[in-house]
Amino acid sequence: MKSITIKGSKRESVGKKATKALRNAGQVPCVLYGGEKALHFSAPEVSFNKLIYTPDVHTVVIEMEDGGAINAVLQDIQFHPVTDNILHMDFYEYGEKQEISMEIPVHAEGVPKGVKNGGVLRFNLRRMRVRGLAKNLPDYIVANVTPLKIGNKLYVTAVQHDDYTILHPDNTVICQVKTSRNIVEEDEDENEVDAGDVPAIEVDDEGAAAASNDA
Repeated sequence: MKSITIKGSKRESVGKKATKALRNAGQVPCVLYGGEKALHFSAPEVSFNKLIYTPDVHTVVIEMEDGGAINAVLQDIQFHPVTDNILHMDFYEYGEKQEISMEIPVHAEGVPKGVKNGGVLRFNLRRMRVRGLAKNLPDYIVANVTPLKIGNKLYVTAVQHDDYTILHPDNTVICQVKTSRNIVEEDEDENEVDAGDVPAIEVDDEGAAAASNDA
């Protein structure tokens, strides 16, 4: 997984006045947890753009003025309700051999067979929470949706990987192909797809019946 470097300055005062002064100066007050004690620091708001305003997920390296560098992940963020400016951020420190939990985006790969026949691909899960070593976590999780026919569902078990653990029940649905008014008759090739080519996919009898009626 890619990492973003944030240059931070230790906060000597954490009172309301000091915090307000930081924000007025374009700085974001932050707290780093996970060490022997919480570390209060600040960093320019613009330095968080690539971390916050992106669909991608990154770990963080916080470089302090004293030369120390800390590996961390974003835990929480607070925005101003009107201006959307960042008000506060919490980070959690981790070690190289310490597993961490993160939400990883899911990217669909391929065009479902059911969509070619007029169905619609619906995502139930756009991000998945996984746990593993930071160096083993992917930038995104690929979900191969090509084998999905109308009424099929793709479960999280279809994207299991040895490098990380998925923190969702096995019966959690990533996506499914729903029926629509544009159903066309299934061709012979689609009907002959081997069950082994469709990992962790369950046929929704109700959806299949609806497809048959519309066809």
